[in-house]
Amino acid sequence: MESEELLGNLGQEENGVPKKEKKSPLISLEKDLTFYADSIKEVAVEIMMEGISLHPIFIAHQHEVSIGEVILNKADLNTDWTIQASTLEEFIQKGIIHPDKKEQFLKTYKKPENYMCVFVVVPQGANFVYYPYPKEK
Repeated sequence: MESEELLGNLGQEENGVPKKEKKSPLISLEKDLTFYADSIKEVAVEIMMEGISLHPIFIAHQHEVSIGEVILNKADLNTDWTIQASTLEEFIQKGIIHPDKKEQFLKTYKKPENYMCVFVVVPQGANFVYYPYPKEK
């Protein structure tokens, strides 16, 4: 699947003029992931307990993507990032992870009880990030 399919109508240019560089969106992502952590963990546990998948994946984006289901909408929560819930199986089905790369992916996949697996989508591309859940107090 091409990034254009995931990102919808998001472009690198506006009216034929390249967009100006902004500060890294990852700063606001860390803030939002910390804020969302309890909700994301709850959904991850639900995905695993209901037998949907042993490998939940969350998509963080600021635009529209066509994978997973919205669980935390930035517009509703007054945050910078929307989070969608998906699974390894859907990533393989949509061609984001090639079936031949499944085992390689699983070797790097961290325990979903301790880390959220986040597929971060930005205009420049997308990548997997493992973000630890805050320690229980």
